[in-house]
Amino acid sequence: MKTILRGTVAAVLACAFAAPSVAQEATAMSTGRTDHQLIYEVIEEGLSALGYKNNEMLTGAYPAIHLSIGQGDADYTAVHWKPLHNEFFENGGGDEAMVRVGPMYTNAMQAYFIDKATADKHSITGLEQMKQPEIKALFDTNGDGMANLTGCNPGWGCEKVIEHHLDAYKLRDHINHDKGAYFALMADTIERFKAGQPIFYTTWAPNWIMGTLKDGEDVVWLNAPFSSLPGGQDSNTEWPDGRNPGFGSNDNYVLVNKGFAEANPKAMAFLEGLRIPVADLSGMMTRMNNGEDSPEQLEQIAKDWIGANQAEWDALIAKASAM
Repeated sequence: MKTILRGTVAAVLACAFAAPSVAQEATAMSTGRTDHQLIYEVIEEGLSALGYKNNEMLTGAYPAIHLSIGQGDADYTAVHWKPLHNEFFENGGGDEAMVRVGPMYTNAMQAYFIDKATADKHSITGLEQMKQPEIKALFDTNGDGMANLTGCNPGWGCEKVIEHHLDAYKLRDHINHDKGAYFALMADTIERFKAGQPIFYTTWAPNWIMGTLKDGEDVVWLNAPFSSLPGGQDSNTEWPDGRNPGFGSNDNYVLVNKGFAEANPKAMAFLEGLRIPVADLSGMMTRMNNGEDSPEQLEQIAKDWIGANQAEWDALIAKASAM
């Protein structure tokens, strides 16, 4: 009997150790924007190589994303800008609930832009010139006597900055902040540019718009009169050369739920080591905007970037696998 029992136990243990392990899962949360999807395609390729199952992605606005990561409804988001999203981070639970991993890329800039032809013709170099009746009239698209700024979606971090600037710079009676679906508004802005009309908008890098309306060639950015940002952000936005875009330079982190981070050292090692330069992302996003925007094509763009950086990618996967 002892021999039979001992053999049965051994068989059970052998089966247990031989059984395939259940794949760990990861749930991302994004904005739903196609340009952001390119970043997730790269991350999901890496997590798959580490044995993770990528669950269906959740989407939401930035405040909801941060709350969901903090509460553990999602495991990570790949588009967390510091310091722009500091308020969202604190509202989502801060360091007690989440971990900033990276940064994935650094020195992401944002500014107010106008077309270069209008800037040169009327000697426009600063945002404060929008107070001048003859200047703001150039950018008045609805006939109310105020300049129309193609701005940011309600709920975005940059929307809060623009709204703060309108008060801080005393521009609220001179500029209309046109909010809505940003990329749809920018499509109209780009069409006006193609028609030779003045344009006034904000954008950032990485972004396909920076590749469509080229800084210094098609457009120029306007200097802010002084540094001023909403509470909780570093207010010094001046560059070493004396120019001031009005927006702080941001670093992009992967924001991870703290519980997921503690339980998944392989995933954390991968996310901590992943670097995608701003210029590379802008190039990838330009391909997307030029028509490569199907799910299969977005996946291929990500794979092309991995292939162009294969040695570094393989080293990162090997390092994470060893955790």
